[in-house]
Amino acid sequence: MFKDIKSLGKESVIYGFSTIAARFLNFLLMPFYTHYLSPGEYGIGAAVFSYIAFFNILYHYGMDQAYMRHFDEKERSFPAAFAGVFWVSLAFTLILALNASRAAVLAGIGGVNARLVVYAAVILFIDALSAVPFAGLRMEHKALRYSLIRVLSIVVNITLNIFFIARLGFGLEGIFMANVIASLFALAAVLYPCRRLLSLKAEKEAFKKLLIFALPLVPAGLGSMAVQVIDRPLLLKLADSSAVGVYQANYRLGIFMMLVVGMFDAAWRPFFIERAQKENAKEIFARVLTYFVFGGAWLALAVSFFISDIAKFTVFSKPLIHQAYWGGLGIVPIILWAYFFNGIYINFLAPVIIAKKTTAIMNAAAWGAGISIIANLALIPEFGITGAAWAAFIAYFVMAAEIYPAGRKVYAVPYEFRRIGAVLAVSLLFSLPLFWPGALPGGAWTLYRFSALIAYPFIFILCGFLFDDEKAGLRDYLGLKGRVEGRG
Repeated sequence: MFKDIKSLGKESVIYGFSTIAARFLNFLLMPFYTHYLSPGEYGIGAAVFSYIAFFNILYHYGMDQAYMRHFDEKERSFPAAFAGVFWVSLAFTLILALNASRAAVLAGIGGVNARLVVYAAVILFIDALSAVPFAGLRMEHKALRYSLIRVLSIVVNITLNIFFIARLGFGLEGIFMANVIASLFALAAVLYPCRRLLSLKAEKEAFKKLLIFALPLVPAGLGSMAVQVIDRPLLLKLADSSAVGVYQANYRLGIFMMLVVGMFDAAWRPFFIERAQKENAKEIFARVLTYFVFGGAWLALAVSFFISDIAKFTVFSKPLIHQAYWGGLGIVPIILWAYFFNGIYINFLAPVIIAKKTTAIMNAAAWGAGISIIANLALIPEFGITGAAWAAFIAYFVMAAEIYPAGRKVYAVPYEFRRIGAVLAVSLLFSLPLFWPGALPGGAWTLYRFSALIAYPFIFILCGFLFDDEKAGLRDYLGLKGRVEGRG
């Protein structure tokens, strides 16, 4: 069991390097934007990229996931998947580009920003073409190549952002110009190794098989993405672009949990697909969730405790985040726990994907999207950006709660809910001071934060949380086995 989990951890680290490096580098742009763009400008950009994330699902319509599921027929499935994505994404791009002004008005960013719609359409097309090749790298376990391409494209993006905005003064438009060029770089790099399989003609039977698997994923993908991004357009409608800008900046401070969930997801899907038929697969999957909850809850606590210090940390006499955005720091703990439950949802996806019951994913995503829209409409007018953050939390929680029983019916995994409940209870107990800001004076608050984070793992070790095999594994990891035997 530990050998399999160690393999998952190893690939998670490699994918995590690219995810952490890429998203951290992208995260560095956020403080940069807060000093060069007004909250209103930043809000418009955030809204457009939210639409990009949503339409990205339509552009590749589950073909990357279908290709991964039928990777054993690579010679037939790759050309079919790539050609299918090319023609559909080209059609969508032409429609958007030719109706840019109308789309800009419908999106709530105003006809004056029609050029941003054209940029968005181009970015969507380029990124869609790279989806299937990137999925191939994951299935071939070429995590290092995958990571390198991702990281280098982000470096290109950041360099051009700084050049276009700080040097040339292109403002908001500079963000989109940089993204187009960076996406082209990534596409060229990922297509070259698989150039032999490239084709714009899809074999009918191969494409049909992919389509049968992929299409049910589209509503699910749209629902999941709606949970992630619908709050920005709704904030734009119910508040204003400045509120979106403040929300976006602080939402992105949840990057620490987002990174963990993202790197886990990248390695998790190939991991459970390949091990589904192993004798102890279900026990392995259950243990993975327990470890995810244990580590994720600690991270949520740590970032929640210190996020204000991080945001106000000065670099070259300037705070990391411009003070115009500090009013939204209170949403960060909510976003961290929202991403945490998204990670639990991703764990629960394994049974339904193994059983090929993708309709269950669609249902869970539909519930999440519906709850997200209702909660945002109900909470934003009353609570502003805090209401949007709670809407995200509620939606992810509902998605996890919805997908679990569906998976249990088709592939029952014996999740360790007693241990998971203990972790969440301790985390909630340690989080209580966050609900009463200022309850602990400066020095006491600092001492409490460090003490709680250090005490967290020892509480479980000392209270019988670990099973015997975990104790033995921990002793081996710490090099204590030989010493214990020596004393005996």
